[in-house]
Amino acid sequence: MTRSDVDVRLRHFVEEMGLLWEESGIPRMRGRILGWMMVCTPPRQTASQLAEALAASKGSISTNTRALLQMGILERVAVPGERATYYQISAGAWQRFLMAEMTRITLFREGAERGLALLADAPAERRSRLLEFHDLFSFIEREYPLLLQHYAEWQATRETP
Repeated sequence: MTRSDVDVRLRHFVEEMGLLWEESGIPRMRGRILGWMMVCTPPRQTASQLAEALAASKGSISTNTRALLQMGILERVAVPGERATYYQISAGAWQRFLMAEMTRITLFREGAERGLALLADAPAERRSRLLEFHDLFSFIEREYPLLLQHYAEWQATRETP
């Protein structure tokens, strides 16, 4: 496979990641940045490099890298002797991202509990949809930390490719 073929495939991957993140409620450009940051060489990129690689405006790059910094997925990196600010994916970024999801899961479960309290005297049929929602989120809330713990244990013992 030629370098050109690899570049084309990487660009398709970046676009696919943009669409996947967009389907999850995150702006497509933010997903494209994440896609690029997962496969780019070098792993640190300036805003100008991101804009060029993604054929995007510097304003869009600025807005979306700022959001990714706030989410804890990207971090700023200073390179000695250079004035530019570089970005890279933070170590542990995905675990932090999933822990933020855990917070949302808890909020959903708590909201369902408030709704169930309001319907405490309602017939079971009326409560059933909300109860199903509550039970699922309660289950996920209980099991999710264990899943992340198992992942950490697995990661600590596996051989990296």
